[in-house]
Amino acid sequence: MEERLNKYLSRMGICSRREADRMIEEGRVLVDGRRASMGEKVTEGQSVLFDGRPVLSGKEKEPRPILLAVNKPRGIVCTTSDKDRAENIVEFLHYPERIYPVGRLDKDSEGLLLMTNQGDLVNKIMRSGNAHEKEYIVTIDRDVTDGFLRRMSAGIYLEELKVRTRPCKVKWLDDRRFSIILTQGLNRQIRRMCQACGCRVERLVRVRIMNIGLGSLKEGQSREISGKEYEELLRLLSGSSSLPVKQQL
Repeated sequence: MEERLNKYLSRMGICSRREADRMIEEGRVLVDGRRASMGEKVTEGQSVLFDGRPVLSGKEKEPRPILLAVNKPRGIVCTTSDKDRAENIVEFLHYPERIYPVGRLDKDSEGLLLMTNQGDLVNKIMRSGNAHEKEYIVTIDRDVTDGFLRRMSAGIYLEELKVRTRPCKVKWLDDRRFSIILTQGLNRQIRRMCQACGCRVERLVRVRIMNIGLGSLKEGQSREISGKEYEELLRLLSGSSSLPVKQQL
């Protein structure tokens, strides 16, 4: 049976479909000894290499499903590109099985990051149209006022992205800290929203993705998500679209 190469790489736990497309464009994927092309389909028995290493053939077992909650430290990046000249999350964790991040936290942000080998799970969680919640604790460089909270919660037009953010839940925590719950994943969204309001983010920590919370997980540590927590996540994702995401946070 034929299958799109990006979907095959995702199913085999290599990376998400979106990331697979980027790897294919960069020439890091070979099919039967030749450089793979975008949109290509593969069938059982073909040789597929990723970064020179063979991907599991269709005759072998698919990798066991893995989903980790990670407390990402500041300074770690969530992409395998070396443009930041910084350690990436895969290198940092050094997990014994191949996993990749569900969406991104930028280099200067910290907190909850999910890592998995399940491509469809990635797309269902991160696709903006599915409107799944992600919660953050934000520290800014000036006092949090009622006017600031009202403006943030109502939605802000971001000139650089030519888009207005969705209305969201914002709550005062103390003089310079607030919590915000987003249901979309625009690039550096919270930082851009704060900048539009005349302030700068000093610290940004993601504390929840859907039903999965950061809790007491220490910086740099990870835990496997399983049991009732995993079952509840799947329940919340039922009916969500798994089409590849266009944007990630």
